[in-house]
Amino acid sequence: MANDERELLRGSTPTLALAVLKDEAQHGYAIAREVNRRTEGALKFKQGTLYPVLHALERDGLIAGQWEHLDGERPRKVYTITSAGRVELTRRTQVWQRFSGAVSSVIGTSEGGAGHEQPA
Repeated sequence: MANDERELLRGSTPTLALAVLKDEAQHGYAIAREVNRRTEGALKFKQGTLYPVLHALERDGLIAGQWEHLDGERPRKVYTITSAGRVELTRRTQVWQRFSGAVSSVIGTSEGGAGHEQPA
């Protein structure tokens, strides 16, 4: 992954985590795996990227973590989106849609679209 892609991912990590958690409670590794699955491998989280974001979301009350102790397995923290997290996800989704639409209108997203020179 290129540096610019890493920067975009880092800025989008909280939104992606909230989006995954809106569907069901997950532990950190499962969140990372689900993002990877949904993006067909295009986005991959490293532990150093995801866990600080999860801690910040929890501190801000957007997710709640609870330790799960399963027989024969290490304890793991499972995160659930809160009602405040759902509101924030809606807000972030709207911001992203406006932003990505604006960028697309400048750089163009299809052959012959805005940002592409047409032959004379």
